[in-house]
Amino acid sequence: MRAVLWLAAIAVAFAAADTYVVVLALPDMMAGVGLSIEELQRAAPLISGFLLGYVAVLPLIGRLADLLGHLPVLVGGLVVFAFGSFLTALSWDLAAMVVGRFFQGLGGGALVPATLALVAVLYPAERRGVPLGLVSAVQELGSVLGPLIGAAVLAVADWRAIFGLNLVVGVVLAIAIRQMGRTTHPQPSLVEPGERSEPVSRPTQSLSNSVGLDTPPPSGSGGSTDVLALLLLLVAGVAFVLLAVEPTALVQDLTWGALYVPAAGSTRWLTPLGLVTIIATVGFLVKCGLRPGVRRVLGRIAAEVDLLGALLLSFALAGVILAFATADPEVAVFSEQGTWYLVAGGLALLGFVFHLRRAQDPIVPRGAFARTPAWGSVLISFFVGAALVAALIDVPLFARTTIYGDSQLKAALVLLEFLVALPVGAIAGGFLTRRLPAGVIAGAGMLLAAVAFVFMARWDADALRSLSATVVLVAGGLGFGLALAPVNAAILATTEQSMHGLTTSFTVVARMVGMLVGISALTTIGLRSYYAAQADLPSLSSVCTGGGMCEEYQDLLIGAAIAQEHTVFAGAAVCAGIAALLSVVLLRGAPTRALSPTETVTAL
Repeated sequence: MRAVLWLAAIAVAFAAADTYVVVLALPDMMAGVGLSIEELQRAAPLISGFLLGYVAVLPLIGRLADLLGHLPVLVGGLVVFAFGSFLTALSWDLAAMVVGRFFQGLGGGALVPATLALVAVLYPAERRGVPLGLVSAVQELGSVLGPLIGAAVLAVADWRAIFGLNLVVGVVLAIAIRQMGRTTHPQPSLVEPGERSEPVSRPTQSLSNSVGLDTPPPSGSGGSTDVLALLLLLVAGVAFVLLAVEPTALVQDLTWGALYVPAAGSTRWLTPLGLVTIIATVGFLVKCGLRPGVRRVLGRIAAEVDLLGALLLSFALAGVILAFATADPEVAVFSEQGTWYLVAGGLALLGFVFHLRRAQDPIVPRGAFARTPAWGSVLISFFVGAALVAALIDVPLFARTTIYGDSQLKAALVLLEFLVALPVGAIAGGFLTRRLPAGVIAGAGMLLAAVAFVFMARWDADALRSLSATVVLVAGGLGFGLALAPVNAAILATTEQSMHGLTTSFTVVARMVGMLVGISALTTIGLRSYYAAQADLPSLSSVCTGGGMCEEYQDLLIGAAIAQEHTVFAGAAVCAGIAALLSVVLLRGAPTRALSPTETVTAL
């Protein structure tokens, strides 16, 4: 069953790679739906839609992983991710593309908590450091490979091929994990009776007993093939492909061309083909929902999952995401409508808190985060995300501003020096977690990252040409990598196993929200430094005596842009320093270590 874990880690890495691929392909995607590069703000929903799917429903997905078992959630997440890739690849306008990106985020987000919780199923608390480090390393490796995969695909094909590749890989991994889960029984957790150093799981009557990872479903439990459902799915798929592609021979045909004439308005969904797609899809979903096994699962979910609490929490998270994801940092930390998003999210949060006090079995069980390392891991993840995003966004911007002004690709590749060190640090952090307290390792890692940002805040225009800049980038990547496994190990070791999917989902949510808040706040503050530096510049005529722009004045403008990046890096250093301090204080006492490095290796 450990092979399933590594397949799941590869799936997480591929979903992470997709994020970086899309950033590289964004201009081509915009052109594909009729947007120019000057309309970048209109393309913001392509990013916010993905984040909305990734973050807003993550706690619900984590809870479902605890109830249904981790294997069904992994397979379902891959199927949804592949479906979103299919929609995005065939999208013809911005709305269709945003819907596809939402489903990609929904599926990709489901993979992380299920994979982390799977580690807890297969390893006891004191042996999780290394597998958590390896899973984190594979995930971060996806960040390294993302730009390279995107560049390679875009060199031989257009942006749609990227999502076609996502579709194929997602389906293959889903089939592989499902088949391997059916044929392989999980090994018992590597812990002797009385050894477990985490809270004992409370008895629960959950679906994981019948369809989860811990007890694979008996062969043949899926029932006979539903021919009508498959036929409806085939009709919906073919109709959607024809609707998206619009073959010239069909569109221009006097008879078949009627399939593309809207019954009202101009949207494709009201054409005969669009209506067939909608009706066949609804019919497929209804037919599947009427199957006894599906009805039984849905009934248990309705009975055991706090859907109202999940809905309120999703609305609260959505308000935060939309407030910051739709912002223009040149104007404010969040957009004008972002105020209303925050108000709506705040009201939903108040309703959620009130609901938690009254619900008999809330989505977040009472006491789930009672121990300090548990809620501390969530808080630390927020500041880790706020600091990390500065490196991911502003290191390439600094390279573009200074030495690679004519090449976006070369500027992006500078970040690889940082990203390559991340998985190395994650593996090292996993090994060290077995020997040292989690708080010490995470604190040391984030302190190293903070020091790296301090050096970045002192870079001049030629800094990236020297070896010292490479050392700084590698040190920063190692620092962030060192913190990944200890934080995850701490929350797994101090929460009940019956809710690991839920609790780990909150660390992912906190990290993503931290990245959103961090990039908006730090960029806004950085731009103020830029404007202040620009205001202090002498006039163009006093520097360029020959008229027009000259090299001397261009250097002054570059200096103002560097001042902006220095401010962002300094802010990131503060966030990393806070994460380091919180790690040492809040993760103290988490039972994450026990064995020697030799025993660690043999445990794998």
